[in-house]
Amino acid sequence: MPRKKTLSPELLAECKAAHDLFLKKKNALKLTQRMLADAAGIAPPSVTQYLNGTNALNARFAAILAKLIEEPVESFSPRLAAEIASLAAATEHSNVAPMVQPHREAKDYPVISWVAAGERAESNVCYAVADEWLSSTENAGSRGYWLRVRGNSMTSSSYPSFPEGTPILIRPEGFDLISGKFYIARHKASGETTFKQYVLDAGIGYLVPLNKDYQTVPLDGTWDIIGRAIDAKITGM
Repeated sequence: MPRKKTLSPELLAECKAAHDLFLKKKNALKLTQRMLADAAGIAPPSVTQYLNGTNALNARFAAILAKLIEEPVESFSPRLAAEIASLAAATEHSNVAPMVQPHREAKDYPVISWVAAGERAESNVCYAVADEWLSSTENAGSRGYWLRVRGNSMTSSSYPSFPEGTPILIRPEGFDLISGKFYIARHKASGETTFKQYVLDAGIGYLVPLNKDYQTVPLDGTWDIIGRAIDAKITGM
């Protein structure tokens, strides 16, 4: 299976500097990674990917982070500070202004059982009544819902990891099947529903557990992908 390319030392250094500054300022400013995620309009795991060096920082995220921690972008990324300044200068000499990105308000979605999730895939019933609701700025659609992870097949010693009990937000309609993303699948015969990472390798799709003690399952026609996980409430964030 192909591995994600490691960032250059320069880009890793930017991520580390941003991470260190965030840790230094977050207590005094009463910040959390959830607040940073909401301000950027992304999921908390995406914030972690920026701060731990999985993904390179970009100008938009850097500008939002700098505003929240009340530090200049130069303090952690002179490269992006120069890029932002260049864009600002170009805008001053242009009659076209950059489009403001819309702010997405958080929406509540019901927390349902795994049995209900399987049944939901075969009906048009919307779960308007639930004992627990959780919010997210991610758009899970009109039939979106939260599940709590069962077992430890998706628990890993490295990022990402979804320990048992982690709430995951599922978009059951209008999603794409993308290698590396996370989905829930339902076995056609038994009705078993599972949460795994989808990986496409040599033209074959697999349901991959993050815990290496569990087996990878080939998508051989016996499973239906019934939803994509688009957000998670990771503990300790």
